[in-house]
This record gives sequence, structure tokens and C-alpha cells, in this order.
Amino acid sequence: MSFSAWVTAHYEEKGPVKWLAFALELVAAVTLFLLMVLTCADVFGRYFFDNSVDGATELTEIGIAILVFAEMPVITWRGGHVVVDILDRMLGSVLLKVLGLLSAFLMSSSLYFLGERIYFLAARSMRRDEVTEYLELPVGLIIQYIAVMSWVTAGAMITYGVYRLLFLSRD
Repeated sequence: MSFSAWVTAHYEEKGPVKWLAFALELVAAVTLFLLMVLTCADVFGRYFFDNSVDGATELTEIGIAILVFAEMPVITWRGGHVVVDILDRMLGSVLLKVLGLLSAFLMSSSLYFLGERIYFLAARSMRRDEVTEYLELPVGLIIQYIAVMSWVTAGAMITYGVYRLLFLSRD
């Protein structure tokens, strides 16, 4: 089985979204694997050599940020967020579609403006040459990554809302 056929068989998304989902999940998987290796090395070093990995806490924090923000667009596009549908039976299908699109618009615009603010903070960190405490890694790069992934998630949210409205909600 070719690689392209494998991706097509395991990802329901269509077109470039399928490849974006694969790439982001690959980033998340590699990050999770590296976090596992880091934790094992840290514990092994701590118990057998009385010396832990320097900066393990910083690397774990950065790894978790990479992991979470790599998965946010994928979960958003797949509609994996928690949804409360208590009133769905009482409301009409047209109103539900309008409310779904409105919520997608509100969430995507919130993520967009959140990304704007985070990017502003990243630029300030870059100007000030802020670094992490032990490893002296540039903080601004991680913050820029979070801002960009917030924008990607905003795009995924609005396209998911429109996609559901146009293609999945037909009665």
C-alpha cells in the first residue's frame, strides 16, 4: 500500500485538509514521543545517576504547547469539541443551522483576535530577546507558534461551520 493510499484510508478529510491533518498529527505524535523519551531519560538519570536532565521542565512545557496547539485545528475541523444539545429538539432545524454558524463565527473570530494579541506578545518577546530560564531558548518563537496555530484553528473553525451548514446539515 502506498503512503498516499494509507493516508486516504485513515483520514476522512478531503483534499488539502487531509494532508494538513496528517502533518499536524505527525507533529503532535513526534512531540509526544519526544516528551516520553525526555521523561524516561529524566527519571532514569534521576534514580540511577543522581542527575536529572537539565531543562526538562522547560522542554516539557514547550512540548506540551507544541502538542496542544498542533492538535487544536484537527480537533476543531473534526468537530471534536464538547457540544451541549439540550435544546436541539425544541428548536427548528433552520434556527439550529443559524446558531451553529453564529457559534462558529464567534469562536473563529475570538481565536483570530486571541492570535493577534498573542502575536503582539511574541513580537515584544522577540524585541526584548526574552529566553527561557535554564536553556535560554527564545520564548518569542514558541509564542509565535501559538499565535499562528490559533489563526489556523480560527480558519478551521469557520470553514468547519460553513462546511457543516452547506454539506452535512441537509434535511
